[in-house]
Amino acid sequence: MKTPNTSRRHFQLALLALPWTLAAHAARAHGERHGSPSTTVVKEQKPWGIAAEPREATRTVEIRMTDDMKLSPNHLEVREGETLRLRAVNQGRLMHEIVLGTSEELKAHAEMMKKHPGMEHDEPYMAHVPPGRRGDIVWTFNRAGEFEFACLIAGHFEAGMRGTIRVKARP
Repeated sequence: MKTPNTSRRHFQLALLALPWTLAAHAARAHGERHGSPSTTVVKEQKPWGIAAEPREATRTVEIRMTDDMKLSPNHLEVREGETLRLRAVNQGRLMHEIVLGTSEELKAHAEMMKKHPGMEHDEPYMAHVPPGRRGDIVWTFNRAGEFEFACLIAGHFEAGMRGTIRVKARP
């Protein structure tokens, strides 16, 4: 038989667990499956472009990731409207990723990753790549401008693991 004190204690414990439950839910809401293959490509227009089907890629650019927190190449030139397969190749022993975005969005996301280091993603503009593996992002750069790509795993972005993408306007 539960006494009022037992019920109150269970309620207090539930309240104490609430912040961790909400944090875990927020991380899951962001996506729990870094780089897991998805059966359908979500085509949501972003300031830096839109996801594309693999068959739409007109060229492949290999981006190598290493444990010295370097991306190579770290600068890409793209024509507006061009669809690329960005092949992220992890040559290190640590987990790495590549995320496309604006400078502001990547900085904000990197801060969130520091607060929730176990957060995982499943967005078409992200590739989470285990050591010795590779992952692809197929993306149509349909907006001219300056954008970035980076590894947002806690500490990697701050160590300089980032690059730039210049999308040149159509003539």
